[in-house]
Amino acid sequence: MGSRRDGFHTPSAPGRAASSVVGVDACPTGWVAVVLDQEGRFAGAGTAGGLSELLGRMPRAAVVAVDMPLGLPESGWRSADALAVEKLAPHRSRVFSVPPREVWEAADYAAANRCCRRLTGQGMSRQSWALAAKLREANACRDGGDHRLYEVHPEVSFAAVNEGRPVAWSKKSWNGQAVRRRLLADRGVVLPDDLGPAGRVPPDDVLDAAAAAWSARRIALRTARSLPDPPEVTDTGLPIAIWY
Repeated sequence: MGSRRDGFHTPSAPGRAASSVVGVDACPTGWVAVVLDQEGRFAGAGTAGGLSELLGRMPRAAVVAVDMPLGLPESGWRSADALAVEKLAPHRSRVFSVPPREVWEAADYAAANRCCRRLTGQGMSRQSWALAAKLREANACRDGGDHRLYEVHPEVSFAAVNEGRPVAWSKKSWNGQAVRRRLLADRGVVLPDDLGPAGRVPPDDVLDAAAAAWSARRIALRTARSLPDPPEVTDTGLPIAIWY
């Protein structure tokens, strides 16, 4: 194992050719990424404070799957989130509904909550609002032209890996992390014990990034499915969907 100057900790044969794919998850220090090579094997992991910085380190990646809502409706709720809830039942709390764009443009939580009630008839949780900065960042990257970005939900991906069954254990529990790591390994995504600097990231965030990378490869191979199918689209024609 070794550390590259771009911040990625890789095996001796990095394998990050044009057909590599990347899974990205938000973490306390910014973003964490897991890279898979063209065979779907682990090829590296790294972190960055900003998503644009992270994307700049991987210009040749074919697909970047990110655990963050991409595509904000002008009104109403997204079908993608309602369908993800159905996929993960009875674990409904693992999915949050994404309100319209105007809500995310609010200056603070109080304003966002009022806006959400006005537009949808429902309030917004503080947990959802906590994602505002990174949600804006991810959408700005895609809206700005990086169309390698696809939205994923790691728990939907793990359910797909697990033959359609959601993982029963919480991703923050010992059992839950062990099960998720084994499911990934069964599909050829073997995470090493030493991730270098990325190993300082909470384990559930690394596992989420790895599940996103598994879905990214399916997107690259055109074998992925989407919620909904076909996707909804933004007013600029970009997809609003969760891929797995």
